[in-house]
Amino acid sequence: MDQDMTLLSELLVSVFLIVGGIFGLVGSFGLLKLKQTMQRLHAPTKATTLGVGGALIASMLYFLMIEGSVSFHELLITLFLFLTAPITANFIAKTFMQGDVPENELPQTGREFGWAVYDDPPSEEDEEK
Repeated sequence: MDQDMTLLSELLVSVFLIVGGIFGLVGSFGLLKLKQTMQRLHAPTKATTLGVGGALIASMLYFLMIEGSVSFHELLITLFLFLTAPITANFIAKTFMQGDVPENELPQTGREFGWAVYDDPPSEEDEEK
């Protein structure tokens, strides 16, 4: 019974490593093959995040099921990764828009200040003038 559990644990860890590796490979390939910056942005932020997440989950499962201890390091790294990847993608997209996309090519927002990349709300100094 214990040997069956070890085999099942090793298979589960292997599956997460393989799935993580496939996502990492697809993300890297997409980063090289996609032509435009906004297309390239999705490859590293989506696919490779899942790739690293798969490896971290495999590591957590290994320590839990095979070593018999709980490792919080991988959990914290996974949490940090999933929280920071969308923020990084947002900053890259805004930087690209500001440098390469004219404001008149963007759809209207229906808001007073339009796209935040182009129009900052007036500061208190501007309102005093």
